[in-house]
Amino acid sequence: MSQRTLYNKLVDSHTVTRIDDDNVLLFCDLHLMNEYTSPQAFAGLHEQGREVLVPGQNVSVVSHIIPTHPTRIRVIADAASSLQATNLRDNCVRHAIPLFDTNDTLQGIEHVIAPEHGMIRPGMVVICGDSHTTTYGALGALGFGIGTSEVEHVLATQTLVYRMARTMRIRVDGKLPAGTTAKDLILMIIGRIGAQGARGYVVEYCGSAIRDLSVEARFTLCNMTVEAAARGALIAPDATSTDYVLRRAHDMDDAQRTAALAYWGTLKSDPEASFDLDFVFDASDIEPYVTWGTSPDQVVPVSGRIPFAEDQMDEADQRSVERALSYTHLTPGSALEGTPIQHVFIGSCTNGRIEDLRAVAGIVRGRKVASGVRAMVVPGSGAVKAQAEREGIAEILTAAGFEWRQPGCSMCLAMNDDVLADGVRCASTTNRNFEGRQGRGAITHLMSPAMAAAAAITGKITDVRKLELAHV
Repeated sequence: MSQRTLYNKLVDSHTVTRIDDDNVLLFCDLHLMNEYTSPQAFAGLHEQGREVLVPGQNVSVVSHIIPTHPTRIRVIADAASSLQATNLRDNCVRHAIPLFDTNDTLQGIEHVIAPEHGMIRPGMVVICGDSHTTTYGALGALGFGIGTSEVEHVLATQTLVYRMARTMRIRVDGKLPAGTTAKDLILMIIGRIGAQGARGYVVEYCGSAIRDLSVEARFTLCNMTVEAAARGALIAPDATSTDYVLRRAHDMDDAQRTAALAYWGTLKSDPEASFDLDFVFDASDIEPYVTWGTSPDQVVPVSGRIPFAEDQMDEADQRSVERALSYTHLTPGSALEGTPIQHVFIGSCTNGRIEDLRAVAGIVRGRKVASGVRAMVVPGSGAVKAQAEREGIAEILTAAGFEWRQPGCSMCLAMNDDVLADGVRCASTTNRNFEGRQGRGAITHLMSPAMAAAAAITGKITDVRKLELAHV
């Protein structure tokens, strides 16, 4: 029998029929929906007089447009956004689809909610009208984003016409040095292979550094792999991830758990399986990374300097650097560390989990947000928010001068009322630093939660390792 990759095993186990050499009809175990990619899909379904085939394998969340002001009852004031939320609610009621609505106490970001409530299991195929669905690869599930027309097809059939991807393996050995995280690791990887480096590929991560990561750190890694244009990201299930899943699998009895563990143990690439492309990195070489430009691959270590356009070999890359420098108002050759910031945003489906908030609290405890800096913390879900409050994290953050907000996508993208003004420079734990991503003319520097906390305390981009040493 031929040696297969984990990716091939997942696709093979979900293939209803093979359409041709490049495409299959893929069964989808779970379909997540949000308020902005589903309305047209439901409209198309209704125009054809169709029903949702398997309502229980679809789940909806209001997350991108929702305000995060610290009020007990949330009201979406923007008329267009409110209509999106209302339409989603009406469609879910009509088709008996579970919904985390605007004022649900467990409401939050879809990619935080789904795994924390035990919806994601190893071996699943999970889809959503959002590119960061790659997050679920952290649990050995094949997750990827789809378009609106595909959402309609899944609602009607629970299947998807799927074009096969190529396979890439990224091995990371060694140990992450103190002060570095999975966010620094993925920023380094994207910087090395490029924003298009994984286009057309599903990436499988392996190596001792990956095995050492917590599940929440693995979520961060897989979530941002799409920023290298990957079609998916996978980490083979191990004791760390299966323990995480079983603690949340309240629907499984002992026999089901035994059978599941036996199956999950097969979800790994065969020893001689071949990949179309391989990369190897050493985690011990990594230091905190920060983006300087308008693409996640425009990134350097915090100790690095802003590049010169003329240092780029390719003419298109030169133009990209020139445009990014013009937008971010940075000077080639200057140090990135020490760049003043006016705003800090901690949250998103990349870094809005409890582990991220604990890291921030560890940096800011006993300190104050710098004068002239506005710092916001937005938990990834209602459950994360409640846990942070029980642990005293929220109290530490507010004592330091952070705003403690309601859960949601918030300032990850300017689809709600958390929007930065033109020219404001933000230290952000999000996944994209595109032009206008957090507001027209706003400047985003991607970094880890600990690095964002350091920026909040000092008012500038700061190597968190220096603050951690001072705190000992």
